[in-house]
Amino acid sequence: MTSAGVLREAQTDGNALAGKVALVTGGASGLGRAMALALAHAGARVVVADLDARAGREVADLAGGTFRACDVSDLDANRALVGFAQEVYGGVDIALLNAGVATGCGVGDDFDPARYRRAMGANLDGVVYGTHAVLPALRARGGGAIVATSSLAGLAAVPLDPLYAANKHAVVGLARSLGPALAPDNVRFNAVCPGFAESRIIDPLRDMLSEQGMPVIPAELVADTVLRIITGDGTGECWFVQAGREPEPFRFRTVPGPARPAAA
Repeated sequence: MTSAGVLREAQTDGNALAGKVALVTGGASGLGRAMALALAHAGARVVVADLDARAGREVADLAGGTFRACDVSDLDANRALVGFAQEVYGGVDIALLNAGVATGCGVGDDFDPARYRRAMGANLDGVVYGTHAVLPALRARGGGAIVATSSLAGLAAVPLDPLYAANKHAVVGLARSLGPALAPDNVRFNAVCPGFAESRIIDPLRDMLSEQGMPVIPAELVADTVLRIITGDGTGECWFVQAGREPEPFRFRTVPGPARPAAA
């Protein structure tokens, strides 16, 4: 089935997540907004979390859900977000740890420790803290699903933005490792790895992308891929989303094992 066909199919199913409660961080715009609306269309009750309260409330209203301000780089804020969802809806079944920002600096003369910490705080700490905070709630429901937003920058070298690549590679490593680690708790952990998708992060790159004829991936296609991950049965997978291609789990090569000593 083509990507467009999968998207149309997902949009017609309003019961796939009926009765489920979902958190979406970074839900006020871009990919998070599309994810929140897709979850609501599939029947989930959605808590939209973001620092942008105005836009976040607008998305929550469209999704028929609720909004909670949350700085994902703060562990206590993540715990409070989960507690809020439990108080309002009685539990949590799905967590989309999507909040992220552009790095804005490199490691040379342009290195800015504050920008570096801001990016790592949102893009990596937000996933780690969010996972730690939501796990007890998922276990209390007998299991659930976590999807973290990484990037194609988490699957390939990115010489123009090595720090962004570093935190997105870390998210990929978490997904591959926590997938099997959390399986005994019936908690599935996966990552979605979009290319240049419609979001604020690509705003500084739009002219360059246009000049190079690089298509921007609709946020709705990324959201549809997330729905496929949630309603599937895989864990520890990292799904790439690339323009003109069918989204699917990236196939990693096996790391070579230790060489055995030559026989005497």
